[in-house]
Amino acid sequence: MDPVQNPFSPGAGTPPPELAGRGELLEEARIMIGRALNGRSTQGMLMTGLRGVGKTVILNELMRMAEEQGALSLFVEATAESTLSELLASELKKLFFSLNRIAGTADKVKKGLVVLRNFIGAVHLKVGDIGLDIEPFAGIADSGNIETDLADLFECVAEAAKEKKKAVLLLVDEVQYLPKKELGALIMAFHRLQQRQLPFAVIGAGLPMLAELAGKTKSYAERLFLYPQVDALTFEATRQAIETPFASCGVQVERRAVEKVYEQSKGYPYFIQEWGYQIWNRVERKRVGIDVIDEVRAKVVKRLDENFFHARLERLTAGEKDFLYGMSLCSGNIHVSDVAKALGSNVASLSKRRASLLAKGMIYSPRYGELAFTVPMFGQFMRRSRK
Repeated sequence: MDPVQNPFSPGAGTPPPELAGRGELLEEARIMIGRALNGRSTQGMLMTGLRGVGKTVILNELMRMAEEQGALSLFVEATAESTLSELLASELKKLFFSLNRIAGTADKVKKGLVVLRNFIGAVHLKVGDIGLDIEPFAGIADSGNIETDLADLFECVAEAAKEKKKAVLLLVDEVQYLPKKELGALIMAFHRLQQRQLPFAVIGAGLPMLAELAGKTKSYAERLFLYPQVDALTFEATRQAIETPFASCGVQVERRAVEKVYEQSKGYPYFIQEWGYQIWNRVERKRVGIDVIDEVRAKVVKRLDENFFHARLERLTAGEKDFLYGMSLCSGNIHVSDVAKALGSNVASLSKRRASLLAKGMIYSPRYGELAFTVPMFGQFMRRSRK
C-alpha cells in the first residue's frame, strides 16, 4: 500500500489513527473539565504508566476535548533542565492575552497580567514585555517563594477565566521530573483553587513513581487527585487499533495476524503503531495474513531498537548501561543484590548507579526494594545490544 498514505504514526506523542482502549479515561476527564467549566469543584488527575503507553497522546486529546468544550488550555512538559516557573510563564502570558481579547469586562484579566509580571520579576525570568502601564499589586506573587507565589498566580488566572465565563485546563507532561518543591507548589496551588471552586483543572502524566512522589510531597495529594494507570492495551483494543485503519481502505486483517502483533507488542501502543506502519508498507493485497507479520518482524525490531530504545541509552554512562544490562539478566522480582550477582559485583558499588537511573527515569521501584524498567521490553533490547 502507498507509504505516503500510511495512517500509522510511531512517534513521541503522535496521535494514532485509532485511539483505542482509552474511552473510560477520556470520559472521566471530560466530566472533570465540564465540572470546572460550571464552577464546580473537581479532583485533578495524575495519569501514570510506562514509556510508550500513550500518556502524551491522551494529554493532547484532552487538550482538544477541553477546547472543544470551550475551555482554555495550557500544555507544558517538565524537564530536568527547566523550572516550572519558566515553563508556565510564557504560556500564562499567552493565556491572559487570549482572555483579554474576549468581549466583556477585563478587570481580573488586567490584574492577572500585573500579578504575572510580579511572578516573573520575583524569579528573574525573561518572557518579553507584558505590555501594561499600570501600578503593580504589591505583595501578590512577588515573594520569590514558588509555593506561595504560584498559588497567588493560579488564583488570579482562575478569577480572570471566571470573569470571561471560561475555564482553564493545565496539562503537565513528565511530572516526575519536577523537583519536590515545585511539585509541592503545583499541588498547593490546585488545592487552593479547588477549595474556592474556581474554574481551573489540572491533569498531569508521568512514570509509575508519580503517585508515590505526589503523596510524599503533600499528604493531601492522595485525595486531591485521581491516579489512573495507563496500561498496555487489551487484545480487543489492540485489534481495534490495528484493524480499523486497514478496514477504512477495504483491507481485512486476519485474527491470527492480530494475535501475532499482540503477542509481539504486548499491547503497548507505541509498538502497535510501529507494527501497523510496517505492515501497511508491506501488504500488497486486500488481506493481511500471518505471513506478512513474519515478513516485517525483523524491520519492526530494527526500527524499535534504533528509534525507541537506543535513544534512551545516549544520555547514560557506561556504568549505568552495565547496571541495566545486569537487570536484563535477572528474572522475576529484581533487587539490587540480583543485579550485583549478575554483574559479579557488590551491592555497595551499585548504589550510585541505581540512584542516578531512578533520577533519570530509566527504572522505578514498583515495591519496596524492587526494581523495574520504565521502558517496556527494555531488558530484551539490552540483551540484543550486547550480542
